[in-house]
Amino acid sequence: MIIIQVAGGLGNQMQQYALYRKFVKLGKEARLDISWFTQSARQEKVYAKRELELDYFPGISYQACTMGEKEALLGDGSLVSRLSRKIGGKLFPASRKVFQETQMYHPGLFECEDKYLCGYFACEKYYADILGELREQFCFPVSGNPENARLAQRMRAEESVSVHVRRGDYLDPENARLFGNICTERYYEGAVGEMKRIYPQAHFYLFSDDAAYVKERFRGEEYTVVDINQGKDSFYDIWLMSNCKHNICANSTFSFWGARLNGNREKVMVRPWIHKNTQKFDSGQMHGLWGGWVLMDNGGNVV
Repeated sequence: MIIIQVAGGLGNQMQQYALYRKFVKLGKEARLDISWFTQSARQEKVYAKRELELDYFPGISYQACTMGEKEALLGDGSLVSRLSRKIGGKLFPASRKVFQETQMYHPGLFECEDKYLCGYFACEKYYADILGELREQFCFPVSGNPENARLAQRMRAEESVSVHVRRGDYLDPENARLFGNICTERYYEGAVGEMKRIYPQAHFYLFSDDAAYVKERFRGEEYTVVDINQGKDSFYDIWLMSNCKHNICANSTFSFWGARLNGNREKVMVRPWIHKNTQKFDSGQMHGLWGGWVLMDNGGNVV
């Protein structure tokens, strides 16, 4: 059995679910472990407390693992069980039951048997071949705010481009060291300029957790700041992004999914060249793993 830990924000949860669907598609027995969201001790260690938002989508279905299934795979958590796993893992590395994501893409991941998978699995290549199915499953319920429907209709009628600017928790010192100086102002200038080069009549819809900043930073008739969804309704921003014809993403899985769910066959998707500062950019690898995306560095250059 394969058990995938579900953890983090909505974008990460969607990726873990996508990986689960890929294992199921391959005929593997798979489960999702959703216990992370009920572990208060774990929640205290994160900057932004998270909820299990997968259940907001009425079109998805999954099997959550039971405690018995998890213990059967990992042991019961006792000292003897932990020591047994530690010693056995050192003597026989292939017998280790926990798989921890350590790089952007693990080519042998789908060969795993009887593993507990931990990671965010953001790489497009894992589930690129089932994105059509995922678009159908990630079906958003009708919003109670009619402005969402009006905006989506407008987006579909023009050469619309979503632009996601993530600030919020990324400004915290620890997160800034990991995620900062990637989606710079020059990155967005370059991305917007690239879109204008291809589509001179493009209209840009700004999505951000810092509406005041983007209103100040992006001025002009070609920009619209979208700030109608708050709290639990924030996930409708992904739906609105997917209704745009093209997408400019932050180094954030939230906007990655706005682009992935966009069904426009002629869409242009821009993403930063790296996701975090611990990553070394490898042009060949990145273009191979993120087929169809335009990669842009923090100086605003297509790479």
